[in-house]
Amino acid sequence: MNFPSELKYTKDHEWLKMEGDVAVVGITDFAQNALGDVVFINLPQEGDAVTAGESFGDVESVKAVSDVMSPVSGTISAVNNDLEDAPENLNSDPYGSWIIKIEGISDTEDLMDAAAYEAFCAEEG
Repeated sequence: MNFPSELKYTKDHEWLKMEGDVAVVGITDFAQNALGDVVFINLPQEGDAVTAGESFGDVESVKAVSDVMSPVSGTISAVNNDLEDAPENLNSDPYGSWIIKIEGISDTEDLMDAAAYEAFCAEEG
């Protein structure tokens, strides 16, 4: 498992990277490993409001369909539409394949650093 130290994480297995005032969001290595081969992603729209801890879309794998939860509250400023044609990128490069970007961010208090997230994943094992 890979836990890049520059990222923040949620208990729902999303990662967040701050780029100035914008949060870049994707699913973690732990999540893609648990899901198996991702075959479809249901993406939100640019301009949609998101709320921390609530679903903004879902990913479908050969095993299951799982909601993707927003790690923070705000407004979607960009959507990675390339994932519609290549959802498997979430498996091959989970930290390089962002899903959405969020601006106007609030509700960041539940985010974990890499060490806390790694310990959380070990417990879920």
